[in-house]
Amino acid sequence: MYFKKIKSEGLAHLSYFIGSENEAIVIDPRRDCRIYTEIAFEQNMNIRYIFETHRNEDYVIGSVELANLTGAEIYHGKYLDFKYGNSVEDGSEFYFGSLKITAIHTPGHTDESVSYLLSDTDTGKEKIMVFTGDTLFVGDTGRTDLYGPDDAPRLADNMYESIFEKIVPLGDHVILCPAHGSGSVCGGFISEREESTVGVERLQNPSLQVKNRDEFVKLKTSEKHFIPPYFKKMEEYNLKGAPLLNSKYPPSLPPHEFRKQIHNGALILDTREPVSFAGCHIKDSYNIWLDGVPSYAGWILSYKKPVLLVMEEKKHLDTVLRYLLRLGFDNIAGYLRGGIESWYNESFEIEKSGLMDVHKLREEIKNNNLNVLDVRRNDEWNSGHIKSAVHIYVGELENRIDEVPDSKPIAVVCNVGKRASLATSILKKNGFDDVYNVMGSMTAWNNAGYETEK
Repeated sequence: MYFKKIKSEGLAHLSYFIGSENEAIVIDPRRDCRIYTEIAFEQNMNIRYIFETHRNEDYVIGSVELANLTGAEIYHGKYLDFKYGNSVEDGSEFYFGSLKITAIHTPGHTDESVSYLLSDTDTGKEKIMVFTGDTLFVGDTGRTDLYGPDDAPRLADNMYESIFEKIVPLGDHVILCPAHGSGSVCGGFISEREESTVGVERLQNPSLQVKNRDEFVKLKTSEKHFIPPYFKKMEEYNLKGAPLLNSKYPPSLPPHEFRKQIHNGALILDTREPVSFAGCHIKDSYNIWLDGVPSYAGWILSYKKPVLLVMEEKKHLDTVLRYLLRLGFDNIAGYLRGGIESWYNESFEIEKSGLMDVHKLREEIKNNNLNVLDVRRNDEWNSGHIKSAVHIYVGELENRIDEVPDSKPIAVVCNVGKRASLATSILKKNGFDDVYNVMGSMTAWNNAGYETEK
């Protein structure tokens, strides 16, 4: 048996390649799926089946892409009208090499959610692994709010039954293989540890320590999650099948061509670090640091407009493109040749935003000279915040821009200053001129021993 877990950075997406003899399967492949064909080539295997645990909401699944490359058959849950692949029945069995996959209908996160149980027919009847998708994570369980508040109790009730009546009875020894690790928006408190068993989760997972079904439903329906706007596009792609990838690179644009694209309505994504962005950037740019692109591009970019890239270094292009295509952003109009230096060397107009440390921030708060905007998540805000701060999550900021006080300069805080840089870029784009990114933000504020409230 060959087993390989593939992790997609930023989205904390986990997919799996499992092989036996000369046959293999892939579970929940990502869209940039050459990695699976490369593994198959190295291991002298042919990918026979592709299994989806559910219609994913947070990334474009690569099943259609991988099937196009390999001829593998796609299977997913039957309780959704997929436009590609095949429906799998509860209890259906699939063989490849000496291994067997059994489909288990485990609704709760979504109605069509399926878990897949792996057994090795050569060594006996014992169950080895279960691939639980977004039903059961390490340290958490999947969110049940995606259909809206009216359906959340029903989904939570279904999830209870799926976990306690279908997954837990598989046995404590069964290795748990979920579809996400820590950092995913599909759970609230997924553990940093990615290895576990059904037994460990039964004993330690906070969501599994409930006394009964009603308590579980109450727990799940009390959770508060953000639903990024790009989820709708992911649901569309993952129901109909995403377009096949275009292997062409976006063009390298000199400043004059870059400016022409801006005038034609393209959005600018600047992936440089916050300090670089604050010192000099193109007007109306969005700033998301490189590793933050998977988490935040879906909040601010539009599928209806082309995207232009400004990067710290040209070598970052592959990474940015990979992050964007996993979210379905395929319309990349080009990148700025020579970076920001080429722009100002042409004497084209630049903007800057302010930087501030926490000591200056505290002084300005005491003198009532500015407003503080905290753009962290709700749980971070609730753990402790600056008393006078206004709280708007960075992903919702552009849609709630009217709630931002404009009577004074604005100092923006997050955890360390990276999301705050995105927020300052949103504020600048929406007409707020006097804005400051507080470097170190709440981490530095707390390390300085300054007062917070809950």
